[in-house]
Amino acid sequence: MAPVKPQSPEAMLEKLRLEPKHSWGQNFLGDDGVLEAIADEVAVGPGDVVVELGAGLGHLTAHLVATGARVVAVERDRELVPVLESQGGFTVLAANAAELDFAKAGGVSEVVVAGNLPYHLSSSILFEVIAQRASVKRAVFLLQQEVVTRIVAGPGGRDTGILSVLLGLWFEARECFQVGRNQFHPPPKVDSAVLRLDRRPKPLAEVDGKRFELVVKAAFAHRRKTLKNSLQSHPELRELDLTGALQRANIDGTRRAETLSIVEFAALTNNL
Repeated sequence: MAPVKPQSPEAMLEKLRLEPKHSWGQNFLGDDGVLEAIADEVAVGPGDVVVELGAGLGHLTAHLVATGARVVAVERDRELVPVLESQGGFTVLAANAAELDFAKAGGVSEVVVAGNLPYHLSSSILFEVIAQRASVKRAVFLLQQEVVTRIVAGPGGRDTGILSVLLGLWFEARECFQVGRNQFHPPPKVDSAVLRLDRRPKPLAEVDGKRFELVVKAAFAHRRKTLKNSLQSHPELRELDLTGALQRANIDGTRRAETLSIVEFAALTNNL
């Protein structure tokens, strides 16, 4: 089924007499080739439910609907909600994507999540994907290039960080392709990339998720410090036997957090 293509973002906004809300990070993508490529990475069809975060003017929405999947378009801008509702073929939900229960929005136990995310909400939404991982089998997001680079980074480099470790435990992360700033209206100040997260059949290591997140965040809280010193700076960890835990996990406490693999972080967490 071919998508019903909306007009270009510029033409739609002019017709609606609306201006992009810069404080909300509204940068609209209208390139059909890029939108189709994103929908291909979402990889859904009849029987699937897609929750699209920040549906905007409905350009990606049209390509998701064309897959035959049931689409729930989430948009918090009340000026854009009626624009989406007028297009038909999908459900529109007026809500803040950063505060959304994905499965409840989709009305099923498992959903695929997708969207062109406002840069200032990217981290909040990615942490929600981690927290709601049991109901998110795949996530495909258009994000700031720098964020995607950090997420797909392996251990040992300066790009490795909290999200790359936390997401990597539960999901396989892949950068699909890059999107130049001039393909948006209005153009953002940075380039973007498409990130695909596929939930692993099982995590890379068995570990308590909340404790794992606490340890990873503490380890990266002071990147210039050694791993042990950074962990000792956290009030919930400083009273524990950090020396013994590091020894049992066979990890040198003088290393930096970015050098640890996900499995090593899990071993450290399990030995605390």
